Amino acid sequence: MEAAAAFSEAERTRILAKAALFAPPPARLEDGRQDLVGLSREQLAEALTASGEKPFRAKQLWHWIYHQGATDFARMSSIARPLQRVLAERFVIGRPEVATVQTGADGTRKWLFRFRDRQEAETVYIPDRQEDRGAVCISSQVGCTLSCRFCHTGTQPLVRNLGPAEIVGQFVAARDSYGEWPSPKGETPRLLSTIVLMGMGEPLYNYENVAQAMRIVTDGEGIGLSRRRITLSTSGVVPMMDRCGAELGVNLAVSLHAVRDELRDHLVPLNRKYPLAELIAACRRYPGASNARRITFEYVMLDGVNDSPADARELVRLIAGIPAKVNLIPFNPWPGSAFVTSRPQAIRRFADIVMEAGYASPVRSPRGRDILAACGQLRTESRRTRAMEGSPPG
Repeated sequence: MEAAAAFSEAERTRILAKAALFAPPPARLEDGRQDLVGLSREQLAEALTASGEKPFRAKQLWHWIYHQGATDFARMSSIARPLQRVLAERFVIGRPEVATVQTGADGTRKWLFRFRDRQEAETVYIPDRQEDRGAVCISSQVGCTLSCRFCHTGTQPLVRNLGPAEIVGQFVAARDSYGEWPSPKGETPRLLSTIVLMGMGEPLYNYENVAQAMRIVTDGEGIGLSRRRITLSTSGVVPMMDRCGAELGVNLAVSLHAVRDELRDHLVPLNRKYPLAELIAACRRYPGASNARRITFEYVMLDGVNDSPADARELVRLIAGIPAKVNLIPFNPWPGSAFVTSRPQAIRRFADIVMEAGYASPVRSPRGRDILAACGQLRTESRRTRAMEGSPPG
C-alpha cells in the first residue's frame, strides 16, 4: 500500500510539472495593471498591500467583484472616489472577450471566448428542460491532449492551460450575458445555477488552476455556488482523483465509454496509462461518494461499437457496489467523425439492463447540436506556436 501511495504521489508530481509547460500567460496587462479576477482572497490582499492599500479592502473588492459583478471601480459606492481612481490605475477586473455568441433552437447558448493572448475556448449554457435554470459547461484548457476518438475537441492539440481568471471568467461572463448580478437571494431566479467542468480539456491535467477557480466560485461571500452544484468530469487521471475529492469535494463524473480495456484503449487512449481496474478502484475510494452524492459514469453510445446487451451487463458488473448513476449520451456527430449514433432501440435496451440492476440510467437529450454545442462537439481554431511547444501532460 505504501509503495502504491508513493507511486501515486510521484505521478501527481509529474503531472503537475508537465502542466507547468502549458501555463497560462501572466494575469498582468501590457500597461502593467494586474487582473484581480482569479486571485485567491490571500493573493488579493497581498496585491493590495503591495500597492500600499489596507488588507481590509480585499473583502470589499471581493464582494463587488463576485457578488455584485462590478467591472468598473467607479461603481463601488463603498469605496471613496480618490481610491477608486487609484485602484483603476493599478488594477483591472477582467472578462474574456466574447468573440462570438450563438443561441440554438432549444435555448442552448454557446460563447467563443477570446483571451488576452488571442487564444480561444468555448463555453456553453444548457437550460434545464424541467426547471427554470441550467448548467454552464466550462472549459479548462485550450484544446486537449487526450485525443478521444469520438470527441471533436480531441482533434485539436493542446495549446495551453486556462488560468483561474480565465476559468472563473467564463462563468462570470455568462452571468453578465443573462444579467444575473447581483447574486440572487431567492427573490429572483438564478438560471446559471450549476457548473459542469465538461468543456474543452481534461480538468485534472490543469488541477491547480481549476482548484483555485472552484474555490473562488464556492466562496460564500461571493458567487457562493454549492459544491453540490459543481461536477468535474475526468477521463480517468487516476493519481489526481483522490486529491480532487479530498480538497474540492465536488461531484465526480467519469468519461467511461467502454467496459473492456482493449476497446477503451482505442476510444480513450488515456486508458493505456490508467486502465479500467485502476480507474474503478479510484472511483470506489472517491471521498464523499454516497447514495446522496453518486458518481456519474458518462457513456457515449456508438452504434455497433459499445452498445450491445453484453456491454451493458459488463458495465453493471464493473461498477457493482459504487454509489453511481450512468449517463447515456447518444453520440453527437461532428464534421469528419467516423462514428454513428446508436439506434434508439439499442439505447433503450442498454438503459433497461442498467436500470434493472438498480442504477439510474438517464439518456441525455442532445442539446445545442444545431450550433455544435452538444457533448463532444466543442473545438476552436487556436493553435500552439512553436515558441510555446513542449511535451503535453499525460
